[in-house]
Amino acid sequence: MIRPARIGTRLACNCAAAILLALGSPAAAQGVHVAIQPTGQTVVPGSTFTLNLQVTEPGSLFNGFDAIVIYDPAALTFVPLAPTSLQQGSYMLSACGNTFHRFKSTNDSLVITDVLLCSGVSLPGPGQIYKLQFAASTMPQITQLSLVGVQFYNGGLFVNPAFTTNATIGIGMAVDVDPGPSLAISARVRLTPNPFSGSTTVQITSPREGAQRIIVRDIQGRQVRNLEQGWFAPGTRLVQWDGRDDAGRPLAAGVYRITFQSEHATASTLAALLR
Repeated sequence: MIRPARIGTRLACNCAAAILLALGSPAAAQGVHVAIQPTGQTVVPGSTFTLNLQVTEPGSLFNGFDAIVIYDPAALTFVPLAPTSLQQGSYMLSACGNTFHRFKSTNDSLVITDVLLCSGVSLPGPGQIYKLQFAASTMPQITQLSLVGVQFYNGGLFVNPAFTTNATIGIGMAVDVDPGPSLAISARVRLTPNPFSGSTTVQITSPREGAQRIIVRDIQGRQVRNLEQGWFAPGTRLVQWDGRDDAGRPLAAGVYRITFQSEHATASTLAALLR
């Protein structure tokens, strides 16, 4: 005879295990190098131009990715392609005609998910995985587009680390860019506990001093909480998140992405909120 208490324990364990399986487990890998290309270019004020998300060299196998591109709306205006499937990169489409593609644009960011659904198909790179079109402002200036919250997957498992390279655009001005990649994993975000039901401790490891920001986004890419923002020294620090949004309202149970952003590095992790 099984006691009711044991049934409750078993159900709770199965629930947590299911969420952890949805999050995936780390995979040992060389990593993936991804860049916004061209990494530096000069465009004519008022002109329209295209940027590519490019896996720049062979590396770990992947069959899908999440990425967020952040830009300054005072300098650039995103110009969507219609249908949005035209934004998918040739490298992804040539490998598999069946994909899960989700795209969302906000005032200053673009949220991308693209996954190959053909069984057994994975890619090593290099190749174009996405393309984006922008219109430059009429005001001469230099602006930057940044890759944050980048995560590659292979068969549902995380592929780490991600090496990211941002892009600098000179609108009517010459740019001088160091094209070298930055190791996104050099900054780390870890949660204890995860999954959690009340609050969780966010451990941030930052490699360099500077302006930093920690934000929480829902699975649709919408920002729900600005956890911390300011100028911080390098090292490790702890930040508490109580599962609430910026207005103090409890968020619904689900999976959220916590992202660390700075001038020199980005990193993110997924958090499973239970209710």
